[in-house]
Amino acid sequence: MINLPKKIPVFPLSNFIIFPKTTVPLNIFEARYIQMINDSMKADKFIGMVQPMNIKDHQANTPKLYNIGCMGKITSFKETNDGRYLIELKGVIRFKIVREIKNNKDYRECEVDFTEYQIDLNNKEESVKFSDLELIFKDLKSLFEKRGFIINWNALEKQSLSETINALAMASPFSIEEKQILLEAINLDTRKLKISEILATYSFDQYNNTTIQ
Repeated sequence: MINLPKKIPVFPLSNFIIFPKTTVPLNIFEARYIQMINDSMKADKFIGMVQPMNIKDHQANTPKLYNIGCMGKITSFKETNDGRYLIELKGVIRFKIVREIKNNKDYRECEVDFTEYQIDLNNKEESVKFSDLELIFKDLKSLFEKRGFIINWNALEKQSLSETINALAMASPFSIEEKQILLEAINLDTRKLKISEILATYSFDQYNNTTIQ
């Protein structure tokens, strides 16, 4: 059983989400986040990834944060010759921000609650059939290609369904708000439906390339 912390450092990264059981590489170069990684490596290696809103908290002179993020654990760490950190972060469980904690550090910390997302710690694979996703994948593949995104679809299809759906949700050319909707979807089946709903709002014609025939 994972010993979940009540307080975590948070890394606000726009248009970037992670899901439980997915692993993402991060290139850390800002001094405040290098300090955050140093402190995290000395403690439990947990970091909260959360999207900033396009709204500023003028009192604190920082962007306001969405209420829901995902806590990850540093599973790989490497320091480069020029002082950057290359890490891999594996998603563990989503959280709700209770409040931001005032501190004397250069990075932000929050008190968090994991109650609503205990499902993330369940190792049982959710029962979503790959055949149910074929139409969604077809539309998503079209959107990716029209936007110039390159995805190794064959490699994706060899993963579990949860890994595939979450990887596509993370990499999708959706807006910050749309990615937040996917992050907050309580389970995989809901996330699949939300991807389908978001795709339905896109007019694929507007992404047609301009290659001369």
